[in-house]
Amino acid sequence: MEFYNKVGKMALGSRLRRLSEKLTDEAAEVYRVYDINMNPKWFPVFYALAEGEDKSIMQIAQEISHSHPSVSTIAKEMVKHGVAQEVANKADARKNYIGLTDKGREINQRIQVQYADVNSAVENALNETQYNIWKAIEEWEFLLEQKSLLNRVKDEKKIRESKDVQVVDYKPEYQPAFKQLNEEWITQYFKMEATDYKSLDHPDEYILSKGGHILIALYNNEPVGACALIKMDNDMYELAKMAVSPKTKGKGIGFILGNASIAKAKELGAKKIYLESNTILKPAINLYHKLGFKKVTGMPSPYERCNIQMILEL
Repeated sequence: MEFYNKVGKMALGSRLRRLSEKLTDEAAEVYRVYDINMNPKWFPVFYALAEGEDKSIMQIAQEISHSHPSVSTIAKEMVKHGVAQEVANKADARKNYIGLTDKGREINQRIQVQYADVNSAVENALNETQYNIWKAIEEWEFLLEQKSLLNRVKDEKKIRESKDVQVVDYKPEYQPAFKQLNEEWITQYFKMEATDYKSLDHPDEYILSKGGHILIALYNNEPVGACALIKMDNDMYELAKMAVSPKTKGKGIGFILGNASIAKAKELGAKKIYLESNTILKPAINLYHKLGFKKVTGMPSPYERCNIQMILEL
């Protein structure tokens, strides 16, 4: 126990596995006390078949929330030990169902008193504890169905790493990075166009001098993201040339840049932000929706690759 107290909640899975193994070992002893020749791991499948209805492996897997391979392995073991048998499906000869044998049904009759005693023993143990582990497990299962532990860890990683992201105003020294970041994603999916070269090679002339703005995302002081606000009229700016280095994927830099651009647009007096993209760029489209942009149609575009236009009302 000292190890788990030292490691803490990081070892939750290991500690639960240790508890599960302990309970499984004791369950095997319980079966011997009642002279029931059965492997504890068979129990969910056995119980699913004990109602008397023959079932497919898929049906059992769905009923007990186990994987298909796991149920298939257990069923084979039960068949090998004469507790279960394969039963031909009358409706579909290509499928076999699983059902209890006479031996399995006889075990089911004798095991009922064991069920009653085990249930009472568990109830008494729960009453002796301050926290009801059964209800806690139900809560955890519900929480993990809503959002997996993997995704929760990924979010924490993103939050931690986002603290090392800094969004700064464009300086001439960032022009090579501004061009490289955009050229990298454009050439991966499309081809560079004349308008791209103009704004990326000469951002001062084609963006800044016309009332626009450029933001650069720094991660550990390295330029890893960029985004431009190009002035269209007095109350509308175009969100353009948004790029994030694939080296920093998963750190939420696009979302940070997007929010920083929206804040800057408001500061510049914008009432709307317009953007052009392509639906092949699914992560980007998802990001724009997350930022609040809505699809619009009808505006002319200088880019061949544009097949979707969006606007955010500020």
